[in-house]
Amino acid sequence: MNDFAARRDDWKAREELAERMIPLIGGLNRDRDVVTSLHGHRLLGLSTTEILEVHERVEGLGHGELALEETLAVLEALRELRPSAASLDVARLVESARDSGDLREHLRAELAPALGDGETGPTEPTDVVLYGFGRIGRLLARILIAHTGGGSGLRLRAIVVRKGSDNDLVKRASLLLRDSVHGRFEGTVEVDEENAQLIANGTRIQVIYSNDPATIDYTAYGIHDAIVVDNTGRWRDEAGLSRHLLSTGVARVLLTAPGKGDLKNIVHGINHDTIAPSDRILSAASCTTNAITPVLKAVDEAYGIVRGHVETVHSFTNDQNLIDNFHSGDRRGRSAVLNMVITETGAAKAVARALPELAGKLTGSAIRVPTPDVSLAVLHLTLERPAEKAEINDYLRRVSLHSKLRQQIDYVESPEVVSTDFVGSHRAGIVDGLATIANGTDVILYVWYDNEFGYSSQVIRVLEVMAGSHPVVLPVRREVTLHG
Repeated sequence: MNDFAARRDDWKAREELAERMIPLIGGLNRDRDVVTSLHGHRLLGLSTTEILEVHERVEGLGHGELALEETLAVLEALRELRPSAASLDVARLVESARDSGDLREHLRAELAPALGDGETGPTEPTDVVLYGFGRIGRLLARILIAHTGGGSGLRLRAIVVRKGSDNDLVKRASLLLRDSVHGRFEGTVEVDEENAQLIANGTRIQVIYSNDPATIDYTAYGIHDAIVVDNTGRWRDEAGLSRHLLSTGVARVLLTAPGKGDLKNIVHGINHDTIAPSDRILSAASCTTNAITPVLKAVDEAYGIVRGHVETVHSFTNDQNLIDNFHSGDRRGRSAVLNMVITETGAAKAVARALPELAGKLTGSAIRVPTPDVSLAVLHLTLERPAEKAEINDYLRRVSLHSKLRQQIDYVESPEVVSTDFVGSHRAGIVDGLATIANGTDVILYVWYDNEFGYSSQVIRVLEVMAGSHPVVLPVRREVTLHG
């Protein structure tokens, strides 16, 4: 057999293994609310080729070879063990199981928190209402629909908007179905004009038209004890957001913008454990705050941060003008697609609301640039202890793979990556290791972030905590220290 034929046969064999994984991955999510990943890179919804690609990617992050046969064996065992709702890192399960004599018995021990008697069924879902249906609202809808799974956790029930035209429903459906940045919705979106509903992959979403959050009776649509996600940004303090609580059927409110006054600003992975049942209104902070706070926490724990400056190179937003026109904000009236625009950011101060130990230590500024999505935070830090580039990079790489912040921080080393390579990232921020600069106690870190999808993923995690449905993350994460 010549070399070409051998390579072709090997590829076909790998494809066959990946194809066998797809129904296992889907079934675990659909029947058991289990989300599977390889070192944090999700498998759910991937094609055959994408499954092969993600195996190669995790190897490129410094891991040893992850054989497709090993991944398949763990997935088959998981189907038999029937864990309850959980986020399972299959790669780490593979690694820990290599020296075990019995794969299934090993997995029983590793997954004990999610097994119980093995017959735990879905819990009662929590109703979610999206107040506003813009960039973040539509991405939240996509994620919620994709996470419907076995019926527990979060259930998208309605969106609330102001009616824009006679064919408003059709236009809303089209915007959900097609996105110039994030691509086509994975599935189908239909319109039920008679009942004013969108039907996305079988999920019926009530469309409610209203200009005042205090006037809606959600129970008339069968919605009870709902969490309302306000992604309009119109109200940011407790007084304004409290109007949602005047509506019948609403239990709690989550704002997808920095909250003002005494509102708790939550960055999942940092201070989500401070959410109390009595907190009826919360903020999920900003995309930039979510991107940089986990990295800052990791660095502060290992090296100590004396002071720092955060410069964000941020994609333009809907608040800016396409062409020069009047705008109440400084400089934002100039064309967003033609200019770099210096503007303010509250992200540096907002970090302290989630990470009080950094209060007063950070300053920040921002430059809006002519790209539609994915931004970059440049962290100029003065540390208590000196750092070498290889050392701090290795530490952050291990944090991204093994620590309690692995859902928030990703790490990449490639001389070819650019902003569009991070569109659709589930992580809050991605450290670009090759760009790191370290000179004694002076360090500069570059952190990419999908300011739309990465942030939306963080919002979903906060929602899951509020609903008491955030899945257990297994295997148990170990603490990562500076020297491993």
